[in-house]
Amino acid sequence: MNDSNRLEASFKRLAVALDNLEAASERRASVDRLRVDQEEALSVMQDDRSRLANELDGALARVRRLDEANGEAMRRLHGAGAALRALLTENELGERD
Repeated sequence: MNDSNRLEASFKRLAVALDNLEAASERRASVDRLRVDQEEALSVMQDDRSRLANELDGALARVRRLDEANGEAMRRLHGAGAALRALLTENELGERD
């Protein structure tokens, strides 16, 4: 093999090596873009989770307040019903006399 043929074979090997390097570089860039996209998606999900947790805390606090208000309303209604029954009983007794 003469020098010209060896030089041409070297250039071909160099071209193949450069093509392989370029392909590897493109794969790496693709993987890096995918990682960035996944990190951004994770960040959005974490933000959503935090927002939803805050909303849930607020909703639970509101439910507790409504339960307390409901209990107070029930106590007052029970007291008012008892007072009405007492008045009706007094009225019935007064009418019998």
